[in-house]
Amino acid sequence: MLDIKFVRENPEAVKENIKKKFQDAKLPLVDEVLQLDAEKRAVMGEADALRASRNRLSKQIGALMGQGKREEAEAIKTQVTEQADRLKELEEKEAELEEAVLTRMMTIPNMIDPSVPVGKDDSENVEVKRYGEPKIPEFDIPYHTEIMEAFNGIDLDSARKVAGNGFYYLMGDIARLHSAVLSYARDFMIDRGFTYCIPPYMIRSNVVTGVMSFAEMDAMMYKIEGEDLYLIGTSEHSMIGKFIDTILKEEELPKTLTSYSPCFRKEKGAHGLEERGVYRIHQFEKQEMIVVCRPEESMQWFEKLWQNTVDLFRSMDIPVRTLECCSGDLADLKVKSIDVEAWSPRQKKYFEVGSCSNLGDAQARRLKIRVSGAEGKKYFAHTLNNTVAAPPRMLIAFLENNLQADGSVAIPLALRPYMGGKEKLERC
Repeated sequence: MLDIKFVRENPEAVKENIKKKFQDAKLPLVDEVLQLDAEKRAVMGEADALRASRNRLSKQIGALMGQGKREEAEAIKTQVTEQADRLKELEEKEAELEEAVLTRMMTIPNMIDPSVPVGKDDSENVEVKRYGEPKIPEFDIPYHTEIMEAFNGIDLDSARKVAGNGFYYLMGDIARLHSAVLSYARDFMIDRGFTYCIPPYMIRSNVVTGVMSFAEMDAMMYKIEGEDLYLIGTSEHSMIGKFIDTILKEEELPKTLTSYSPCFRKEKGAHGLEERGVYRIHQFEKQEMIVVCRPEESMQWFEKLWQNTVDLFRSMDIPVRTLECCSGDLADLKVKSIDVEAWSPRQKKYFEVGSCSNLGDAQARRLKIRVSGAEGKKYFAHTLNNTVAAPPRMLIAFLENNLQADGSVAIPLALRPYMGGKEKLERC
């Protein structure tokens, strides 16, 4: 969410930013906010004048009563009562206007970084760099569920009976591999100085609206019936929420945390041929990283965060590339975002396995995450998040890139301690 003062002083820049995100339907919101804000300030001005008048008249009443001028005092009391009634009206009007401004402000997208390429959607994202040599083996690579089935590692039919589409049972070596990847990702981030955390898997509505846009909320979140609770779509939600309504000491920054959690998502929209199996699902597990830092350090941390994911994948012999997300592909709260994509030898192309985002002070402003700086000056922190590893989608990349001609799957050196020393998985 933007600072209302910034919108007042830079309305045309805010409108231009909306155009760059190809959200022209939101352009009227800027003028609506300015009009409502002006009305609110006028109401506040009148209310402040009435409060000052009430204080002055109250002193006069006391003086007149002390002088025995009861009739004059009663006349002024009547005036105070009339002003009190008007003040109540103004306070109610002020609250209404405040809510109207806030609703619109939470819909206006955040200002994107000048370096973000302008484009309508993810088809116009820009490749930044490739890491590792993509390889296409001489043998055919089966679809990922077929690879898993060869190890008796997945049961989708039973999952459909139990929970419906978008769920799975992982078993045996595949289930162990799933857990091994998460454990390795956890230790990888701890070794890089991040504090490990297991957060709540449900959050209240004020945290939900603090960390994401209304559109994201509708498309992703599952609500618990009869409770002010939502299942998290990623642990970033509860990890950033951890700092709600706090004032952090500047010398304690940055806060660097890595968290494990299950994630739950509606995954609305069309599911294509390549999104069968365990590619796009309603429940999965993930290792996440988040940073809360000073504004001047956020871009440095942005570079470090996505590099962590690249390094993790390369340590498991998986080629990856980074993509700069264009303006139209950025969620409303994001300032800048980099997607990490893994190579799929079967599809002969890359596919998304993680996303790194700098949200500036948007989440901090919504959640009131402030920093106490020099001489007690307070300002909003910047927040960032990035995927470390999110199996089972990551397993797709892992299995395809480590599949051998005989149907076995090689276990990279870094992962062997988490797999009981196994060097490869053998088919059943």
